[in-house]
Amino acid sequence: MSHTSFGEFVRVLRIRHNELMGDMAEMLGVKVSFLSAVETGKKNVPAEWIRKIAEHYNLTEEKQDELREAVEESRTQYKIVTKDAGKKQRRAALQFARSFDKLDDETANKILYLLSKKEGKN
Repeated sequence: MSHTSFGEFVRVLRIRHNELMGDMAEMLGVKVSFLSAVETGKKNVPAEWIRKIAEHYNLTEEKQDELREAVEESRTQYKIVTKDAGKKQRRAALQFARSFDKLDDETANKILYLLSKKEGKN
């Protein structure tokens, strides 16, 4: 069974705090099966879990940033809101969505480079 970045992050937390998956599921107010589905990437991490985990484990700001990054890396779906987008931006979003499954690493790197350059993050 493969775990996501989020799954790995919370497994380490549980080990460090001598907790079981059931303990964490109870703290989050969910069943173990749902927590397992989230850890393995079958479900997205509910937004309120970040706060609950940070508070329960008394995470530093740095660890909270790591948790947020792990959550983002583990997402299985993304929503792009195009309400205020122009025609070209909508077409770009649609084309990207259609081409995503065929995207190779080289092309992904080029897209990342172009977008980071646009944001001023060379």
